[in-house]
Amino acid sequence: MANKVVTFGEIMLRLTPPNFLRFVQAESFDVTYGGGEANVAVSLANFGEDAYFVTKVPDNPIGQAAINHLRRYGVKTDYILKGGERLGIYFNEIGASQRPSVVVYDRSHSSISEAKPEEFNWDKIFEGAKWFHFTGITPALSDNMAQACLDAVKKAKEKGITVSCDLNYRKKLWSKEKANKVMSELIKYVDYAIGNEEDAEMVFGIKASSSDVTKGELNEEGYKEVAKELLERFSLKGVAITLRESFSAFDNGWSALYYDGKDYYRSRRYMIHIIDRVGGGDSFAGGLIYALLNNYSPKDAVEFAVAASCLKHSVVGDFNHVTLSEVTALMKGDASGRVQR
Repeated sequence: MANKVVTFGEIMLRLTPPNFLRFVQAESFDVTYGGGEANVAVSLANFGEDAYFVTKVPDNPIGQAAINHLRRYGVKTDYILKGGERLGIYFNEIGASQRPSVVVYDRSHSSISEAKPEEFNWDKIFEGAKWFHFTGITPALSDNMAQACLDAVKKAKEKGITVSCDLNYRKKLWSKEKANKVMSELIKYVDYAIGNEEDAEMVFGIKASSSDVTKGELNEEGYKEVAKELLERFSLKGVAITLRESFSAFDNGWSALYYDGKDYYRSRRYMIHIIDRVGGGDSFAGGLIYALLNNYSPKDAVEFAVAASCLKHSVVGDFNHVTLSEVTALMKGDASGRVQR
């Protein structure tokens, strides 16, 4: 039987110049939609769970297009509110070789950022739910959204619902000081935390020793220390850290570390050639949530999540359009990329 999972955040219109063009060259944009928590919901729907995405979009054709896009991939949209001024937009220039990708946001005054906390009926939204997921992006949107997230996690804990949070620090949305203040309160209600090489440092000041993400140098022992400190400081059940070694815009090393308070589990390391990096961390979160919900062992959970995310890097757009069987096959060692006939 499918598990009801609720995710909460912003979905945006994504505009991307085609064929690796730069913004200044573009005469058209490819259109899709995405956002951290929406991306997770799509992954979970793909894997067969009852995934519900909660947000607010404008009551106009663009807002409806975003809802339709989610429905197309099996996400439940029953609790999406309508109203407000606009849907947030982000422009994504896809990098190549040594030229990095560039993201430009146009999301001020979006419907979700100006929604009021009391608009969300968490008692109703959480009926029958087993898991709630949000990211550090949502409370960064506005003080109203920070309060809405706090209302949600408090209600989730009251109802015995498992809560996960991808720290997802975004310097374009808030300062490290504001992030620390808000997230330090929210994480009290979190069971599982997810982050990358920089999130724990930027939000909580917990830095991995002997690592330099700009040079692609990661120290596993340093990240074990980060995971341990996060888990113990905030009484978490588990901490997952994605480890990205960035050699160019196209080529990365990709793996993860998971700590459950007893043991550390390091996943297989994949060498990935990137088609679209956006949503890579969200696909990891979706994979981890699915695996933990379905009682995978800690080792298998992190292997499943990394395999799911590895495959996402080959898919254009924010969403991870891969199947459960495809992830399982890669997780079990079929990394050849041979044609399936």
